Amino acid sequence: MSPVEISLIAFACIFGGAMLGMFLRGFLPEHHLSADSRDVMKLGTGMIATMASLVLGLLIGSAKGTFDTISSGVRQSGSKIILLDRTLARYGPETGHARDILRQSVASAIEQLWPKGKGTIAVEKVGQAEGGLEDLIHELRQLRPQSDDQRRLQTRAVEIVGEIAEARWPLLERVGQGSFPMPLLVLLVCWLTIIFSCFGLIASRNRTVLVVLFVCALSAASSLFLILELDQPFGGLIKVSADPLRNALAHLGR
Repeated sequence: MSPVEISLIAFACIFGGAMLGMFLRGFLPEHHLSADSRDVMKLGTGMIATMASLVLGLLIGSAKGTFDTISSGVRQSGSKIILLDRTLARYGPETGHARDILRQSVASAIEQLWPKGKGTIAVEKVGQAEGGLEDLIHELRQLRPQSDDQRRLQTRAVEIVGEIAEARWPLLERVGQGSFPMPLLVLLVCWLTIIFSCFGLIASRNRTVLVVLFVCALSAASSLFLILELDQPFGGLIKVSADPLRNALAHLGR
């Protein structure tokens, strides 16, 4: 399921729990809603709310960390691609074919990770661009340096390709994969539903309370949406920018 669908289901459960609490309130005996009973419900709700807020904070922090790591990896890959192209250009015209392979590999990676006019990424095709880097390494090793400077540039070019390939694997592993197990999200939604059910039991029935519960339930569901979006940096509404690689592609061959 998509983050939007999961968030909508979570919102329905959370706000439905509040409505269920308000509905059950009319059937409970009056002494069940005494001051002492309210205090116990508030204490229990506070304990669950504390656990839920801690888990939400940890999940948001983890998802944001993953998103920032992937974004940083894309930027570093873009700069290393430009550096590799400049290194090959300094070697001489013998690297013309290698530079063409590099350009095709970058263009293929952009098309696979940020497809135009497509809602989802073809996961089975994502790793195909890795073959371009292998071909590039093979091409570089076929070079026959004629001077110490060319030997140094050849060695450096092979090192840069290895660094690019090493940086790409964490990016490819994140495509179509989520780091948060579904049982954890289900447990978190259950906690939030219990909390809002207790709110419904305690609160009076009026429009102001309904609006407040609606907004709070929507906010809780939107936090889950944010977590799931950040956890999928190449899909959904919040994506890692492809600009570093596009800028690198624009500079190749100059």
